[in-house]
Amino acid sequence: MSDLTSLEAEILAQISAAADEAALEAVRVAALGKKGSVSERLAGLGKLAPDERKAAGAAINAVKEAVAGALAARKETLKAEALKARLERETVDITLPVRAAAVNEGRVHPIAQVVDELTAIFADMGFSIAEGPDIETDEYNFTLLNFPEGHPAREMHDTFFFNPKPDGSRRLLRTHTSPVQVRTMLTQKPPIRVIIPGRTYRCDSDQTHTPMFHQVEGLVIDRGSHIGHLKWILEEFCKTFFEVPNVKMRFRPSFFPFTEPSMEVDIQCSRKGGEIRFGEGTDWLEILGCGMVHPNVIRNCGLDPDEYQGFAWGMGIDRIAMLKYGMNDLRAFFDADTRWIKHYGFRPLDLPTLFGGLSG
Repeated sequence: MSDLTSLEAEILAQISAAADEAALEAVRVAALGKKGSVSERLAGLGKLAPDERKAAGAAINAVKEAVAGALAARKETLKAEALKARLERETVDITLPVRAAAVNEGRVHPIAQVVDELTAIFADMGFSIAEGPDIETDEYNFTLLNFPEGHPAREMHDTFFFNPKPDGSRRLLRTHTSPVQVRTMLTQKPPIRVIIPGRTYRCDSDQTHTPMFHQVEGLVIDRGSHIGHLKWILEEFCKTFFEVPNVKMRFRPSFFPFTEPSMEVDIQCSRKGGEIRFGEGTDWLEILGCGMVHPNVIRNCGLDPDEYQGFAWGMGIDRIAMLKYGMNDLRAFFDADTRWIKHYGFRPLDLPTLFGGLSG
């Protein structure tokens, strides 16, 4: 009996010392497995006399039950300790702020937002979008638009020219989006109603000018188009874009090679406290140029100016974005400063709509 007592004490000590479930399983196999120390004792009962067998069997089974109970208790203890360690290892500090979702963290650049606003406004008026290449030929950028040879806009200080080809011709970065007007008239039959947003390039850089900037132009070609239609479109656009109930506009004579007559357009505004507000006040601010498409341009595009006439207008997207959203330096648009884009940018899902509000 003293031998069984020692065996039990030894096994229980091993159970208590087991550091994890794998070590505990090794103790179980050594004690209660097929060739375990307790199992071998039970297997040897057949060699004892009947009287001794009964007493020895009861003692060995008592040890077996004590070992099984200790194993179960230790297993539960080890599971609890493992769970506690895991919780401590994977704990979440609920005092930290929740990370913002990517859709809330990202921002849409004001230029992209304003292009979407322009698209929503003019699409409601029945206009479609036209696009063209940034790298243009002299013919599309100047000649077909009625720029005579020697016009200042052809000079190096205005235009980014590429190196001459062997035949002497040079490609260039378009100085306006007007070449797309030509491409549209050459490929589409009237009536034509398009707007043309895109990048343009000129040799200029200061607080209100950058070498690369964005323009949007509009073009209407039809048999009955006239200046009255042009004025109505521009007035409706300004009211909707600047989100004011009324605007007062002033059309001043000007000159553009591709329109005749040509006009600069001013919009009534108020300048108080460094803020510009439209639809009120006594000041005026120039926002765009426009005019009736020159008959030479219509003729250059294969249309009969005696049958078709039209009008066009153009404005700087960067400029109207600055006016609407209170930005005072155009260069910041291209600085890639995350602080600026977080302040002036728009949430990705705040899509401009006429019924929901352009600027949210």
